[in-house]
Amino acid sequence: MVVIQIKTSDQDSFLFETTCDTTNDALVREIVRVWNMRLRLGQLVGSIREMAKYGPMKHPNKAGLDQIGETYNNEVIEKNQFYQADPTGTRTGNGPGPQLADTIEKVAVDTESVLSPDLAARKIATNMAMLQEKLDTIRGVTIMAYPMGLPEWDTIRLTIEGNEGLEGTGAGQHILDEETAELWVASRVFDRSPGQTVKDRLGGNEKTKVIGKLQRPGAGAPGREPGVSEDEKKAMMAYYFKKQEEMKALAESSEDDYLHSSWADPKALQRSMRGQGNIKAPGMR
Repeated sequence: MVVIQIKTSDQDSFLFETTCDTTNDALVREIVRVWNMRLRLGQLVGSIREMAKYGPMKHPNKAGLDQIGETYNNEVIEKNQFYQADPTGTRTGNGPGPQLADTIEKVAVDTESVLSPDLAARKIATNMAMLQEKLDTIRGVTIMAYPMGLPEWDTIRLTIEGNEGLEGTGAGQHILDEETAELWVASRVFDRSPGQTVKDRLGGNEKTKVIGKLQRPGAGAPGREPGVSEDEKKAMMAYYFKKQEEMKALAESSEDDYLHSSWADPKALQRSMRGQGNIKAPGMR
């Protein structure tokens, strides 16, 4: 399988598997679907955690702090036995209760596991079936919490049903259109013309692995990957710091300090040849 590592940021990426005979157009469409689904699931993880604490969303026209509404507007706030006022004023405060909240948290953690960049480090590819399963689980746990269903304006419901729930969010700014999105590898875009395949762009080796990035049309080539990774940079800095400390210590030491070093012993080779290199007086280490 051809493996394409799609980088979403310096800290996040996922692996996508394809074949050399796949058309470029089909490849880009499949990757964009995975890209958008990851954004939806990432948004849902945070939203269902808020739902577990503060319940469904209020109607946009009724959003506001309950305390202010009760005190100054004489509003009657519906409160169930698990009521907990939402500090943002966007949710009713009527959560599903601690038992279901624990279940929702487990679902959130399980969903985060398929969004983690650790999957790429472990060489596990991401696909739509894997992500769809997590979406279905979130849909199921919301029905468990609220059997009558969430209100039609609740962003959780809208995000489960499609991309509409991402409007006005940070995730929504990164949603791509599978009809027009571009896939770039090594500063060259994949040609989505009819008949063009992965083989035409990457060659016929099914064991190829490349780094790719998705772009909106007209955005141009994405920035090049740095020649040195962050881990390599840290290792190099640690090495140079160690060498700097060693040079500093040498500069501060006396001129004949080196005579005590093993490499400065003129008879070290002779003793080594005789097998006497590690012989020490009794009681010495």
